[in-house]
Amino acid sequence: MAIGKAGPAINLKKISIKFGDIIIVKDGKIYKSYDENEVANYMKNEKIDLNINISTGLKTFMAYTMDFTKKYIEINADYRS
Repeated sequence: MAIGKAGPAINLKKISIKFGDIIIVKDGKIYKSYDENEVANYMKNEKIDLNINISTGLKTFMAYTMDFTKKYIEINADYRS
């Protein structure tokens, strides 16, 4: 959701999302081999890499972030994208 509200126009048919090496979305669609259990196990790791490719422009950046406060987890546990 936040990707679509970030500001720049995004062609959703080009977006790709990976957690580590696990492909979640490719070319705007849920990846054919997506396995929610595999991703759930990956999310238990101490370090989680999230790669989002919006296929616009040539710039890249890396952000380090963390928010595991009780309130944040409650808010995000109340819905599924």
